[in-house]
Amino acid sequence: MKAPPTPQKTGPKINQEIRASQVMLIDAEGQKKGVTELADALRLAEESGLDLVEIVPNAEPPVCKILDYGKFRFLEQKKAAEARKRQKVVEIKEIKMRPGIDDHDYETKMKSVRRFFEEGDKVKLTLRFRGRELAHQELGYAVLNRVRTETAPFAKVEAEPSMEGRQMIMVLAPK
Repeated sequence: MKAPPTPQKTGPKINQEIRASQVMLIDAEGQKKGVTELADALRLAEESGLDLVEIVPNAEPPVCKILDYGKFRFLEQKKAAEARKRQKVVEIKEIKMRPGIDDHDYETKMKSVRRFFEEGDKVKLTLRFRGRELAHQELGYAVLNRVRTETAPFAKVEAEPSMEGRQMIMVLAPK
């Protein structure tokens, strides 16, 4: 029977966890105190009722700051949550057409394409060939080139038109 692995602590080292003999100390007001012995830095942190937190562990000597660790962790979590909230996941929306698409149907599909670009999504245009239409691939290229010219002001071609089996595919991304 193996012992369960000890959980790895994430985040910066605080107080007694710091192993360096000397640290570059920054006090609670943000003033640089210079290189200080670890014992002196811990004593100063304890006197002010705060924690000694290792901010830059890879520096020589490590940079430590006197601060309230609970507040520090709260602000870090808040920053991470804000970054996740601002993040936009780009989706790929698919529009399916046929080579002999009618003008009204084409305009309806183009309205959807414009809406997808306004939302910040990529658009994959799929042109499906059926039966003997495959013999006239130039019609498919014509439709996709028409889409390309109409969307040129607000979109760029990410993948040129290419045949994949019985369908022609082109990917557009917002500018």
